Amino acid sequence: MITRRAFAAGLLFAAGAKAQTSRAKERGQELVKLAIQALGGDGFLNMQDRLEFGRAYTFYRDRLSGLSVARLYTRYPEPPNPVPERYYGIYERQDFGKKQEDKVLFTPEGGFEVTYRGVRPMADDSVAKHRESTVTNFLYILRQRLHEPGLTFESKGIAVVENRRVEAVDVYDNADRTVTVYLGATDYLPASQRYMRFDNFYKERVEEITRFAKYKDAGGGVMWPLDVQRERDGEKVYNMFSEKVTIGNNFDSGFFELPKDQPMLKKDS
Repeated sequence: MITRRAFAAGLLFAAGAKAQTSRAKERGQELVKLAIQALGGDGFLNMQDRLEFGRAYTFYRDRLSGLSVARLYTRYPEPPNPVPERYYGIYERQDFGKKQEDKVLFTPEGGFEVTYRGVRPMADDSVAKHRESTVTNFLYILRQRLHEPGLTFESKGIAVVENRRVEAVDVYDNADRTVTVYLGATDYLPASQRYMRFDNFYKERVEEITRFAKYKDAGGGVMWPLDVQRERDGEKVYNMFSEKVTIGNNFDSGFFELPKDQPMLKKDS
C-alpha cells in the first residue's frame, strides 16, 4: 500500500526530474547556438560549398593502409521546409591522386567510383554506411538538419575528455540515434563526437569516434577543422589532414554529375 507521504515524495521526485530535464534541454539549445556562432554564425549556416585539399590516410588495425593526395568537394543544396526525417541532402566529390585520376561521387541518388575503366556504382552497404556517417556528423547536423522534426539537444554537463575540458551535448533524432558531442568549454568549437551504430555485416554495435582539430578560417569567418580523424571500436580508420579549406567556390552543378563519356560498369557486390 502506498502512503500519502510516499505518493507525495514520488510526485516531488518526478517534478524535480522533469525540471532537471527541461534545464538540460535549454542548456543544450544554448550550447548549439554557441557552437554555431563559434563556427561562423550565419556564414556557416549559409555555406553553399567547400573545398578541402590535403592528404587522406586510411588505416587497418591501427596500421597505415593507404595514403593519397585528396581534394574533397562538397555542395549543400538548400534543405526543404520542413526538413524531412533522416534528411540526406549533400553532394560530395572526392578526387584522389596527384592527377585526380580516381574519383568518388556521393549524391542523394547513390555512390559511384570513377576510374579510367568507367563508372562503377558502389555496393548498397557502402553507400548506407557513408550516409549514416554523414547524417550523424555534428557539422552536417548543424548545417542541414537543424530544423528537422524531433531533433533535440540535451546538455550532459562539464566533462574532461582526452585531457581537455569540454561541455557534452547529446543529440537525439526520431530514428533513435544518439550522438554525443563534446564542445570546447571556452571556445565552443566541436572537439569530438561519439556515436554507436549497428553494423549489418558484423551484426553487432560499433562505436565511432570523430575528432576535429586545427580549426582555420575557410573564408568569411567560417571555421573548419583541418584535421579530422575517425576511430572505430578503439582503432584509427581514417584521417584527413587539409593544407587548405575554402568556401564560396561556386562549383557548377555539373561538377557533381557522372561523366557521360564513360561506360557504366557492374555494381560492386
